[in-house]
Amino acid sequence: MEREGTVGSELMKHQNLKIYPGSPIPLGAHCVGEGVNFAVYSRHSDAAELCLFEPEGREEVARVTLPGRSGDIWHGFVPGLKAGQLYGYRVTGPYKPRQGHRFNRDKLLIDPYTRALHGNFQWRDEIFGYSHEADEEWNLDPRDSAPCTPKSVVPDPQMPPFRHPKPETSWSETIIYELHVKGFTKLHPEVPDDLRGTYLGLVHPVILGYLRDIGITAVELLPCQAFISEERLASQGLSNYWGYNPLAFFAPHPGYARSDPVAEFRQMVDVFHGEGIEVILDVVFNHTGEGGEQGPTLSFRGIDNRSYYLLDPADLRRTVNFSGCGNTLDISNPEVLRLVMDCLRFWCSDMGVDGFRFDLATSLGRRGAAFDPLGAFFSAVHQDPVLGRAKLIAEPWDLGPEGYRLGQFPPLWSEWNDRYRETVRSFWRGDPAKLPEFAERIAGSSDYFRNPGRHPRATINYVACHDGFTLRDVVSYERKHNEANLEANRDGSHHNVSWNSGREGETDDPEILRLRRRQRRNLLATVLLSQGVPMLMAGDEFGRSQGGNNNAYCQDNEISWLDWNLAGNEAEMVQFVSFLNRIRKENPVFRRISFLEGVIHPVSSLKDVTWLREDGEEMAESDWRNPERRTLGVLLDRTGVDIRHRNPHDRDPGGSFLLLFNAASSEVEFTLPAPIRGDRWRVVFDTREKTATTTETGFCQGHVYGMSDRSMAVLGELA
Repeated sequence: MEREGTVGSELMKHQNLKIYPGSPIPLGAHCVGEGVNFAVYSRHSDAAELCLFEPEGREEVARVTLPGRSGDIWHGFVPGLKAGQLYGYRVTGPYKPRQGHRFNRDKLLIDPYTRALHGNFQWRDEIFGYSHEADEEWNLDPRDSAPCTPKSVVPDPQMPPFRHPKPETSWSETIIYELHVKGFTKLHPEVPDDLRGTYLGLVHPVILGYLRDIGITAVELLPCQAFISEERLASQGLSNYWGYNPLAFFAPHPGYARSDPVAEFRQMVDVFHGEGIEVILDVVFNHTGEGGEQGPTLSFRGIDNRSYYLLDPADLRRTVNFSGCGNTLDISNPEVLRLVMDCLRFWCSDMGVDGFRFDLATSLGRRGAAFDPLGAFFSAVHQDPVLGRAKLIAEPWDLGPEGYRLGQFPPLWSEWNDRYRETVRSFWRGDPAKLPEFAERIAGSSDYFRNPGRHPRATINYVACHDGFTLRDVVSYERKHNEANLEANRDGSHHNVSWNSGREGETDDPEILRLRRRQRRNLLATVLLSQGVPMLMAGDEFGRSQGGNNNAYCQDNEISWLDWNLAGNEAEMVQFVSFLNRIRKENPVFRRISFLEGVIHPVSSLKDVTWLREDGEEMAESDWRNPERRTLGVLLDRTGVDIRHRNPHDRDPGGSFLLLFNAASSEVEFTLPAPIRGDRWRVVFDTREKTATTTETGFCQGHVYGMSDRSMAVLGELA
């Protein structure tokens, strides 16, 4: 990072600092006139000291007490300082763990509002606020932690404007592609070495061309907020690859940048926008990297442990662990809520992102232990003029009491739908009694989301994501194989809803390989043609595998990085995904903005959806109750499609389609119904075929269409 704006060496040498009370707003460090204003929230402290460091961050050259206090905010203005100055805080107050207070002025603390970090974090005993050989009293540790703690950086107030406007893609047109910044390009042979694994590597022309070709409208990036690896992982030679262990909420992770994380992240977003691709950021506000009560003192714990974290009321030494990562931020505290809101606005406005996926989002709606969908956080987001326009996606669960809250988030929100994932996997695995729920899932999951103000866009449909098996592993493994995580294969979910197609793991059996490829096509086609918002995981379109590891959070290596050689070997599957996305894009019948009703429309006298048996007749109640039924026809008509939300590329006025599903292990003959508006059916694709090709051969009413075992076909109308 540029250091030209650091404070002059003479000032640093003599520590001839003048400091004035300054202003309590805005929080953080900000260049104001000919100096820098500092402000930090700490309710229970006695004082806050500002520590300044020389440009390399090794030597603390000045320390002054912030002279101003307004309410619970300490603040001060230092003339002569400039952008690029390295700093940190030391906060004094009671060290009384039994009262929830963990102040220790010997620990250098990262500013919660810092936009950038300088230097590497090191796991050493000095970073702990108590003696690391802890007894129940957790005696105060007096060693200075500055040598192993990253320094905060005063940000440059002058950032260049973005060249491209945000795409503002409607939810009905959105196709999400979840990817990891480093892993996506780390092994790409056409991305230059110095760009692989970086923000700028994601916008290399070859990557942009690939995303454009397969039809992606939004990338969802795994956490890019600066994070650290847990002590256990570091001691075992592993690392927190996924990044769900934040250290600084406002700072882009420096490990994905060549030199300047802020500038390079903004450039990445701007280039994506120029291609019409939105950027959704996976954010973590449920916990921090300080971990549980025996974790290090790096920022929040030392600034004001009792204010920032939920503590166990029965023992204030202990943090509440709704996250499974040791601690839980107390969003019900107005100042913590302010921190989160300021951070979201920063990423939206200053960094240009288009939306957020909130990790363990139930935690954000808790008031104490109770979840409230009308709580302070959701109310604050909804009234905010910036965030109210952003895409908001919840992971609708946490590890707290009654933490599973699918379908219970407010109207502006969309949610990761794990019921969709499990049901679709179960159906294609051939499980009994899954047909009724399968129909509900592909129709938009109205059983969860048909609430006032909610629509099919509320469901994010996926069959694979970063957390669990890849798509290829879903059809190749029945058991997890997480030995590389060094936890004796105890970690990761035991509930995979997968099927190995007859043999565990890799095989050269041609029949099993053909079946697995067909199952992958079935799963991909189901996701991309269901009502709701589809999400694909990067590499699933060309058969990426993690060798059966369903919890590769600590594998920063070839287990997690994408092998781009597969993209060439599986070009037909990549083309199939591109073909499916094009079908979805061109036909609004697959991306409705309201739920399917299945009743006669008063104007058209037609149904928007008709559910069919294999004899071409409409499903009866007894058919739905038959646990052995694994075949379904879905006749989708354009009835009810809102013309106002059609796109210029939509077929005019939009056709009707017949979707045929056969999850049985035997072939099925399906009698075709009459086309609704045309006179014949054409085969758009059939997953038993290697390639997706539209045939103009017409099939009339009553034609018997033979379906392979475990296959899906889509037919469209011919005029």
